[in-house]
Amino acid sequence: MDLEAFDLRLRGIPNGGVTSARGFSAAGVHAGFRKNPERLDFALVAADEPVAAAGVFTQNRFCAAPVTVSRANLGGVGYGYARALAVNSGNANAATGPEGLKTARATCEIVSQVLACEPEEVLVASTGVIGQLLSLDPFERGVPAAADALAAAGGADAARAIMTTDTHPKEYAVTFVSADPAWEGVTFTVGGMCKGSGMIMPNMATMIACITTDAPVAPKHLHELLSDAVNKSFNRVTVDSDTSTNDTCVAFASGAAAPEGADVIDPASLAAEELGRALQVVCETLARAIAADGEGASRLVTVNVTGAADDAEADLAARTVANSPLVKCAIAGRDCNWGRVAAALGKSGAHFSQEKVAIDIMGIPVCREGLTVPFDEDEALRRFEAPEIVITADLGAGAGSATVWTCDLTHDYVTINGDYRT
Repeated sequence: MDLEAFDLRLRGIPNGGVTSARGFSAAGVHAGFRKNPERLDFALVAADEPVAAAGVFTQNRFCAAPVTVSRANLGGVGYGYARALAVNSGNANAATGPEGLKTARATCEIVSQVLACEPEEVLVASTGVIGQLLSLDPFERGVPAAADALAAAGGADAARAIMTTDTHPKEYAVTFVSADPAWEGVTFTVGGMCKGSGMIMPNMATMIACITTDAPVAPKHLHELLSDAVNKSFNRVTVDSDTSTNDTCVAFASGAAAPEGADVIDPASLAAEELGRALQVVCETLARAIAADGEGASRLVTVNVTGAADDAEADLAARTVANSPLVKCAIAGRDCNWGRVAAALGKSGAHFSQEKVAIDIMGIPVCREGLTVPFDEDEALRRFEAPEIVITADLGAGAGSATVWTCDLTHDYVTINGDYRT
């Protein structure tokens, strides 16, 4: 498939989000997880009926109770059928032992009773402070209230309800008409929401994300598509190199856009390629939004590494640059200090000869063959005013390439995290 041609056919949906795809509704309410009664703190996303579902979760060994329960409800393989996702903010329900697991399972029971489905058809996620027991009382109040408020227009409230230190909700959706002869004239939609601002360097997904589509997809195929999209998006984001205990990315496929009696999309078909690309575009847009909204951040930073020995080494080098506190501080200070980029590349473990390295910052050549290139400092300072800073490094060692998104490191990051719990 010609990706450039397909991307031209993709249409962003104004104010689109997790309920843009047909067959889904959502709500965000104040349930009492947070003290401020004006702040939404519980989100419910529901399909009209049990649908194909898939999930990828944190690889942090200190994983939270809702991660354990959702993994189990997806059969331990990451896919199955589900009706809903319930998310609370304000408390991570992590490092809470048997009591935490009991609360997560009880949440599934409460949601299943309200939605008239099986407890195993409910996925749960939590975000907030680690190590504090999570009371069931807010769920007993919030779940019925959210169920009553479920609506196709409720995606925006749901996106706000899952926020922690995020400064704004993160939503996006696209739609396209399939060019696959088997699905001629059929319009499919992919939408989603996520939250994430700090403790971001996932090894699987993001802090919390929910992706929906109205395409008909078998659960195992949906998991494959989601995993691929996540590896090309959420797995390429870092704010502070810390992987959360609660990272969860869930996808639902309702099939509501398919003609009556239609089968699921063939994994080897053009329609599958189209859907996979649409999922990637939605996930990448949300991932970039996380990086841009990093705690205390003033700039989105894109790190491109080319010329590595292979893609894995390119990712290693790009991630090391993106995680470097010195690089991030230089960007915060509008300092075109390419030496910090070079030092990060050198410690990354990627194999290359410094005499072959070229570095550009915001399109300005600053290093060639491992040596400094004179540049206009005033012009560099002017370019630092852009909302996105791009760092590009060519290692001259092969054909490997990778892109990682991050943000700068400001005084506000320390302020936010210095009193996060208290």
